[in-house]
Amino acid sequence: MSTESNILFGIYCPPHPHPLLAPDLNQGYRNLRSAYDTLKTRIEESGADIILLYSTTWPSIVGHQIQAHPEPEWTHVDDDFHFLGSMPYKFKIDSEFSNAYKEAAENRGLHSRTVAYEGFPIDTGSIVALSLLNPDNKIPACIVSSNMYSNRSETIVLGKAARDALAKQGKKAVIVVVASLSNRMFTEHIEPSEDRIHSPKDDEWNRKILEFFDNGRLEDLSQLSRDIHGQIRIQKVAAYKPVWWMAATMGQHNNYNGEILAYEALHGSGGAVIQLTPSDESIGDKEFDEDDVEYYRGDRNVLGQGAL
Repeated sequence: MSTESNILFGIYCPPHPHPLLAPDLNQGYRNLRSAYDTLKTRIEESGADIILLYSTTWPSIVGHQIQAHPEPEWTHVDDDFHFLGSMPYKFKIDSEFSNAYKEAAENRGLHSRTVAYEGFPIDTGSIVALSLLNPDNKIPACIVSSNMYSNRSETIVLGKAARDALAKQGKKAVIVVVASLSNRMFTEHIEPSEDRIHSPKDDEWNRKILEFFDNGRLEDLSQLSRDIHGQIRIQKVAAYKPVWWMAATMGQHNNYNGEILAYEALHGSGGAVIQLTPSDESIGDKEFDEDDVEYYRGDRNVLGQGAL
């Protein structure tokens, strides 16, 4: 089985709790909820063995953490939108794969560890995604953190380690990335009926990003993500890293069929539900500037020894 054949399709979705807790407060929230519902059905019919999820709302500081508790259970309240209510959860985690992912990451030079103790907090984005995409736990999942300080090389290698683990276990996966588009949110309470993208510039760049996704140009997005980050307000951990990881995990090319199922405002930020499916057709590979990395060997010594 080739590595690419292990990836059935990928999903890019927002971390905010509105589609889960308050879909009827705003037509946009309802549209996002309907998009999740569509993908829930597609996942159930896909024959996937695992849902592999990278969440930008699970930041790690040292290395890369991977959830390995077989059945994490708790009740979570979002830090920003606690007034929307509580989110009780109970998930089914593929502990065997989580440990295999950790080993694969270490084999490529990364610092990684599993977490598997009672009460370890699952983040909002992971809860929203798994609760809506896999509400009955029909398919086991694996959740990996987003390291706040990892550079492009480290993030690319983390994605390739995911491919290694999937290939070794022969498991077919649906890849889920939980991340915002623009992330400039209103600093004061707004009525849900008045929700909108915070600024015209944010909306313009969100739509540029969506055009790349719609055309299946995942590697182009990965290569251009630094430029995009310079144009719109996105938290660093939620900007280019999820696209880097997604491209490295799914395959670093533009051979995808893209579908934008919904694009809406979430308290001023840009939230989109997107599906990318591997395809034999490509919009065309470019001569990319960013380098490719197979093993992580630490940060580069740019100045070199003896440099002033």
